[in-house]
Amino acid sequence: MATIVESDLKYIHSRFDEKDQLEGKKILITGCAGFLGFYFMHYLARHGQELGLQEVIGLDNFKIQRPEWLSQLSDEHAGLVSIHDFDVVKGDLGGIQGAEDADYVIHLASIASPTFYRKYPVETFDANVWGLRKLLDFYRSTKLSGLLYFSSSEVYGDPAPEAIPTDESYYGNVATIGPRACYDESKRFGETICYVYNNEFSMPISIVRPFNNYGPGMSPEDKRVPADFAKSVMSGEDITIFSDGSPTRTFCYVTDAIVGYLKALAYEPFDYFNIGIESPEIRVIDLAQIYVDAASTVLGTSHDILIQAPPEANYLTHNPNRRCPDIKKARQLLNFAPEISVEQGVERFIRYLVESQGTA
Repeated sequence: MATIVESDLKYIHSRFDEKDQLEGKKILITGCAGFLGFYFMHYLARHGQELGLQEVIGLDNFKIQRPEWLSQLSDEHAGLVSIHDFDVVKGDLGGIQGAEDADYVIHLASIASPTFYRKYPVETFDANVWGLRKLLDFYRSTKLSGLLYFSSSEVYGDPAPEAIPTDESYYGNVATIGPRACYDESKRFGETICYVYNNEFSMPISIVRPFNNYGPGMSPEDKRVPADFAKSVMSGEDITIFSDGSPTRTFCYVTDAIVGYLKALAYEPFDYFNIGIESPEIRVIDLAQIYVDAASTVLGTSHDILIQAPPEANYLTHNPNRRCPDIKKARQLLNFAPEISVEQGVERFIRYLVESQGTA
């Protein structure tokens, strides 16, 4: 395993204070082959014995990719980890051995990259709505200890200036018609479904709204900005920005985010949390410069930053101008305290790609 990942897993383990809640538990993860699944699966497998886990069940339909690391992980931890080719929308969970006994469910299954959810809009809202509904119906009468639903910061749309930083009470400024609506609106409706099932059936649900996570496990073919920039520098190419570079974001390194998600999984009662980092809020062109600097340090290469027209006519349609979370709620209720700077995170990402020979 890459040394970057090894140190990241130790970082997660040292900051996840609710470890005892996982002892003797069985965890089911949908969308296990994706970016965030990379760290969930590695952490729970590598530290499963210390955590006292009974089993980790990973489900994915492998529509985007079937990564080699997942097969390696299941082979190395065959007594603990099982992987199943499963479509959460169409499949029967009753046919997955051990699924009915799961104590915790992490619902990651969704297409999250704008390029891919524009390509697969029906599959995107199906996973976020019908896949979620099937999970909730399956588990509403079981002993479930917690279900973690992955929503998105996109539920806020393009916030008004006075709503930046954005806290969880903001209702959002979201387009229901447009190329991003299949993702944004299905995530919003997914939150409503969770709320209703908690009210009607007392299901133990936590909702998280990720804000621009990045890092190891993110495929260079992901098509989101951090992945595109990483792919460019790893290929020895200049970095191309398909906007004027002025939209701003905060970027949260994946290990900080995973700590927040694990804390939310263990949290009771029903609630919803922004998971990200509140500063610095930087322009996309500033992020590109951070990648250029990291490439110089790690690879010894130099790269220019180019501004070009988008490759698709609707590439920037309804793209938020700013994205910056208020995470006071997660700090207070979850003791969530992200601390890895974007400069540190980008350098770690590049070092990971070098160690893994450019693939995630």
